[in-house]
Amino acid sequence: MGRWRAPVKPSSPYITAEGARSLKKELKYLWSSKRREVVKALSAAAAEGDRSENAEYIYRKKQLGEIDRRIHYLSKRLDVIQVVDRLPADRSKVRFGAVVILESAQEHTLRYRIVGADETSASQGWISIDSPVAKALLGKQAGDQVRVDLPDSSAKFEVVNVEYPD
Repeated sequence: MGRWRAPVKPSSPYITAEGARSLKKELKYLWSSKRREVVKALSAAAAEGDRSENAEYIYRKKQLGEIDRRIHYLSKRLDVIQVVDRLPADRSKVRFGAVVILESAQEHTLRYRIVGADETSASQGWISIDSPVAKALLGKQAGDQVRVDLPDSSAKFEVVNVEYPD
């Protein structure tokens, strides 16, 4: 059996202004600071002699590869992203960048912000616009009932509030 995998569907190009600044800052840091530091350490490890059994050399080479992959990804991604920096005309409906307060059938309150795929953060409640929850919420407004199809089940929520951060 081969190692073939189905191609991954590209994520939405949308990102908030803060998210775009964060990606640019990360790219600058990786390229100007972190990569130079690792290349210097790699050179020092290579100078120690036999590279086949040199753990430091192997580690630094792997680390450099990871940094280069991330730099490549960020460079390509920054070419295609579209910064959404304006609020929608109708702020009562859920659109990109909205903070949505939901109540589940079990009366649990959930708070999500719909952001780009590159800036998701579970700890902050930031979900990707490509996620099943965000797709179900788009276009809804306070008082609407939402049914979200999850991979192994479905869930029902009521939209309690929709707001947009400044």
